[in-house]
Amino acid sequence: MFYSAFIGKLVEFAIYFPTDFTYHQILTMTFNDISYVRLASQQIAGTKFKTAKEIVCWMGAMQAQDYSMAKWAVGVRLPGSTDKDIETAVNKGDIIRTHVLRPTWHFVSPADIYWMLELTAPRIKSSLKSRHKQLELTESVIKKSYSIIEKALIDGQHFTRNEIFSKLEKANVATGNQRGIHILLRAELDGIICSGTSQEKQQTYALLEERVPKKKLFQRDEALAQLANKYFTSHCPATVQDFIWWSGLPVADAKNALEMVRANFYSEKINSQTYWFRDSASPTKNIRESAHLLPAYDEFIISYKDRSAALSSDIQKKTISDNGIFWPVIVINGKVTGKWRRTMTKDTIVIETEFFQPLTKSTKNLIEKASLRFGNFLNLKIERF
Repeated sequence: MFYSAFIGKLVEFAIYFPTDFTYHQILTMTFNDISYVRLASQQIAGTKFKTAKEIVCWMGAMQAQDYSMAKWAVGVRLPGSTDKDIETAVNKGDIIRTHVLRPTWHFVSPADIYWMLELTAPRIKSSLKSRHKQLELTESVIKKSYSIIEKALIDGQHFTRNEIFSKLEKANVATGNQRGIHILLRAELDGIICSGTSQEKQQTYALLEERVPKKKLFQRDEALAQLANKYFTSHCPATVQDFIWWSGLPVADAKNALEMVRANFYSEKINSQTYWFRDSASPTKNIRESAHLLPAYDEFIISYKDRSAALSSDIQKKTISDNGIFWPVIVINGKVTGKWRRTMTKDTIVIETEFFQPLTKSTKNLIEKASLRFGNFLNLKIERF
C-alpha cells in the first residue's frame, strides 16, 4: 500500500539509489529480498553521492572504532574514492568521529553531531555512572579536566590522546587505569571535543565548537523523528528492534520515533517480523550477482539486531567473536560467504580469504574485482591467496 505522504518524496529519494535498481510496486517482499535491498539503501550496490560527507550524512552514523576499516566503510560506498580522500574529509571536519548513539566511536556529519549528541549522550552517560564511580571521576574532576583540555585545544590546537593525558597529569589529574580514556569519552559526550586532524598517523582531538561552529538542534520529538527517518531510509528494510539496537534509544522512544515517521514508509511482515522500508523495489541482476569486501563492524552487518538476512547462524559464529569482535566479511549476492584480512607492505597489500562454501567461476571473478577495488582505494597492488 502506498502512503500518500510518501508520493511527493519518491523522486527526490530515488536519486540516492543505484541506477540499476528498478522501482515498481511488488505485493510481497521475501526474506531473501531483504539483504539485496539493504545493499542498495546502504549505498553499497552503487550511489550517486560524490563525497564522503554526503555518504556519512545519508547513513546517519557509521560505527568507527576501527579507524582504518571505518574509512573503507565509507570508501566501499563511494566508488573511485581513496583512503587519502576519506582521511582528508576527516581532517577537514567534513566527517566527525566521536562517541554517539552507543558507547563506541561513530562517523557522523557535522550537520548532525549536535542534535544526535543531545538526544543520545544522556543515556550513554547514565550507563557509565557505575564505572566512573569506580574510577572516582566526580563532577569536580570532570569540570577541572574540561578546563585543562579546553585551554590546551583553544585556537585550533589539535592534540593526541597522550598529549592531553600529559596535560592532565601535570595538573594532578590521574589518567591511569582507564581514567584518562573515560575523561575523553565524557568530554566527547558533553560536546567538548571531537576528532581533529591526524598527526603522523595518530588520531587527535579538537574542540567541537571550533570544528563545527554552527549548532543544529531540534526539539526532542523532532530529533527522534529525524533519527528514525535517517535510519529507516538508509538501512531499510529494518525492524523497530533493529532501530532500538542501532540507536541506543529506550524502547518507548524508539517506537515513538517510528510512529512519527511511519507515514513515509511501507511495511511488510516477514517471518513474524515487521520490516519498514522506503520503496518497494526489485533488485536487478547487477545487485543480485555482486561481491563486496566489507570492513570490520560495517553497518551492513552491525546495524541490525537480527542479522540473519545476510548472516546465517552457523556463519555468524565464524565472523563474530564471543566478545563482540566483528571480522571483515565477504558478501556475495547479498549473503556473507567468507571473511578476509589484509597485510600491508610498502608497495603491496596481501588479501587472505576464507570461504565457507565453494566458489563458482563467476563468483571468483567477482571477488577479484572486489579485491582490486580495495587495492585501488589504498593505492597499492593486490596479492591474493
